[in-house]
Amino acid sequence: MSINENGNSAVNAIGASGEYLGMQLRIDAADHENLAYFRYCADHDFHLQFCTSCALFRYPPTTACPWCGHPESDWKPVEGRGAIYSYAEVHHAIQPTFKDNLPYQILIVELDTQKGKPGPHDGIRIAGNLATPDGRLASPEMVATVGIGSRVRMVFKTVSDGFAIPLWAIDESAEQPERPWRYPE
Repeated sequence: MSINENGNSAVNAIGASGEYLGMQLRIDAADHENLAYFRYCADHDFHLQFCTSCALFRYPPTTACPWCGHPESDWKPVEGRGAIYSYAEVHHAIQPTFKDNLPYQILIVELDTQKGKPGPHDGIRIAGNLATPDGRLASPEMVATVGIGSRVRMVFKTVSDGFAIPLWAIDESAEQPERPWRYPE
């Protein structure tokens, strides 16, 4: 799928759908902002909306800037690297297809991009599963090694032609905390 300078797919009338771990995923064509975001992900390319008024990135994709309310934005490339801000570790699968992947982690990652802006406690934080670099859910051994402060990088899992989801893998090139904080077990 090609994306124009406004982040709109050339074929955005059809939306996007695919399957991930036995679950059907779908983004309707009318959901322009999310569809544009996931079209970039389909190319394994990470872009966020950038406000043309206050010059801040925003996430999740939306029709107006959460910082200043301005409706206009451009899509700009962003480096998908950051630190785990928080996480949930799932030990009981709600969806049967996740049972073989227990435990798995749902991460909230604070990007290095725009950390501390517009205020000292603000930043761009993006959720996603902990995965291997090739997009498979992380093994129990890998899950046990990460916690708050661990450095991760974005990877993508293609779920269908023209649709991929962002996930997080341990950033092997980054210095890791000696003992990341983990919830007591």
